[in-house]
Amino acid sequence: MMRLHGLDLSYYTGKVQAYLRARGIAHVLVEMDSRAFARCARHTGVAQMPQLELPDGIWLTDSTRIIETLERALPAAPVYPRDPALCFVAHLLEDFADEWLWRPAMAYRWVFAPDARQASERLARGLLRDVPLPLWARRAFIRWRQRHRFLRGDGVNPRTQAAVLAVYPDLLQVLEELLGNQPFILGARPTQADFGFFGSMFRHFASDPTPAAYMHSQAPAVARWVARVWNLQPGQWAGHAEPADLPARLQPLLERVCKAYLPYLQANARAHARGARQVEWQLQGVPMSTPVSPYRVWCLQELARRLHALAPADAGRVAVWLSTLGGPCGVQALQTLRASLAVPGSAHPFPPLQDAHP
Repeated sequence: MMRLHGLDLSYYTGKVQAYLRARGIAHVLVEMDSRAFARCARHTGVAQMPQLELPDGIWLTDSTRIIETLERALPAAPVYPRDPALCFVAHLLEDFADEWLWRPAMAYRWVFAPDARQASERLARGLLRDVPLPLWARRAFIRWRQRHRFLRGDGVNPRTQAAVLAVYPDLLQVLEELLGNQPFILGARPTQADFGFFGSMFRHFASDPTPAAYMHSQAPAVARWVARVWNLQPGQWAGHAEPADLPARLQPLLERVCKAYLPYLQANARAHARGARQVEWQLQGVPMSTPVSPYRVWCLQELARRLHALAPADAGRVAVWLSTLGGPCGVQALQTLRASLAVPGSAHPFPPLQDAHP
């Protein structure tokens, strides 16, 4: 049986758990403490969660790579669409969900007192259960560390906080309209896009008090989708037809990918190529200054690599979708992807630190 090392309130641990359940892959969740966290890192060279230990002794890490590796080994009833163009869009949406929602998910968890109190209590009793300090001290340390690293350290301050928090209700409205009309992001069956959105929607937005209350009052279809994905079994979806085309209902979602996320990725890659430590960009017109992320340089290059690998006809379909459903920024987004492999100095190996702490 596979052993998934992580935490039951971790963004990416929940994403991988849902995938394993949907694919019917037997596994057990091994809750990390601080020593186990360091021990797992010795196997992969990366201190992050989750980490998947296979029965043959192989270790995998990074949620996207874990799913991709297992999909290659499990050809029946794939999560990845067989249509290459649709599969690319599903990868694009997974990446957007993984990375763009990270900042607002952490903000909701640590800005609001009830949410911070709940998360710090669970982390103090879970991840830090082996630290020889009183519970109150462990709680205080967790609150300080997470706010220092994932709020102030990630550009969330009194000037930018409102814009960061606004990402969630805006996207929730888009998903409510989409999932009120179809069971999954691309249609009748789940794809990697669903598991990408599930990470933040399940372990943060549907579980932390403040965003959960908002979801249940304003987006009941999204709340039902969260439960649907968490309860997926292989027999429930394997026989459903794959989409033949990209649903027109995806337009608002793709517009946000093209207008906000891809320009940020490009700005981050350019700053990394210059050797800068901070990247300057705008979120809904609000100036942001955030640490340069080598991981997101890789994310952009991986999207560009996947686009470049498509056959001309499939790449043409993606171009049509981005230029029509992506709104006015779709053409620029396509140019960003096509140019990303050629950014001088931006080449970077597969980088660590996707989800060092929830």
